[in-house]
Amino acid sequence: MLLKTFKSNRTGNFLLFPLAALLLWLKSLVSPQTYPFYPEESENLLFKPVYNLLAGLPLMQVVLALVFFLLLAIQMMQINNRYNFLRRRTMLPAPLFIVMASGFTGLQTLHPVWFGALFVLLAILRLFSAFDNTRCYSAAFDTGFFLAIGSLFYFNLIVLFPAFFLGIGILTRETRWREFAVFLTGFMLPFIFAFSYLFFTGTTGAYLNTLEMNIMTINNHFSDNLPQKIYAAFLAFITFLGSADIVRNYDTKKVSTRKFFTVFFLIFVFSLAGLVFIPASSHEMLVITIIPITFLSANFFVFMKKRFWGELWFALLFVFAMAMQFLN
Repeated sequence: MLLKTFKSNRTGNFLLFPLAALLLWLKSLVSPQTYPFYPEESENLLFKPVYNLLAGLPLMQVVLALVFFLLLAIQMMQINNRYNFLRRRTMLPAPLFIVMASGFTGLQTLHPVWFGALFVLLAILRLFSAFDNTRCYSAAFDTGFFLAIGSLFYFNLIVLFPAFFLGIGILTRETRWREFAVFLTGFMLPFIFAFSYLFFTGTTGAYLNTLEMNIMTINNHFSDNLPQKIYAAFLAFITFLGSADIVRNYDTKKVSTRKFFTVFFLIFVFSLAGLVFIPASSHEMLVITIIPITFLSANFFVFMKKRFWGELWFALLFVFAMAMQFLN
């Protein structure tokens, strides 16, 4: 019955999934801790002022992270409702994201990825508006602009550039060079402003060192964390079930749904590549990877014909995420 409750579109669910988030973040709220940043990880240009403002206030850091966490869940629900690519109005993407991401309890505090992820969702929201349109210059510009702003919070988001660049060509009705040029202009503009500010303040060299550290620092939160490995493996299993379902029913989906899921697949692949190939990237990148996994899994749970198995897998996911509060 847990899945059935979260899957419904009743108004009461607007209170239910925030309560689920509070339950899954309760330990962090009761015993708040700051994130163990490696040198320069907290020095990203737009994240640094926020972090400096809340330094020494661990509870406020957890509360702010939880607020952004809930905003992410609401935004994911809005994306589905606006573009209806699940072909059903459901709140499931919101609680599903909350349950999946809450299992990584080490991130239940202030981290730049929460800010960056919000701008990734804004970029997705604008990118999807380009579907089957011609001369979608505004959508292309906004997509690049939001992705760049997110990268100024969490620099490793830059690995998603190819996914959104290819997404422009996939979703627009007529692919021309102008859309790609506008997207690139939107992406470059925040960096031009950022480096202009750094130049006039004489801190360009320090920021370039920060970027280097955010790429090259060896950072692994999985190596000695068996519960987190097991939880990640279970998420991989859910992803496999969802992938098998979408491949099996791919030809029955609407054209828009197929294209949207293709874009999500690209975001999944490039975020996973960032996790594997960028030494400084660790479990925080999984917040980005969970975004496409959420929509894939939501499609799987919404259209699963055998209710028993859907309820079982969702209940196990919730139990796993709850257990991580004590095991991780």
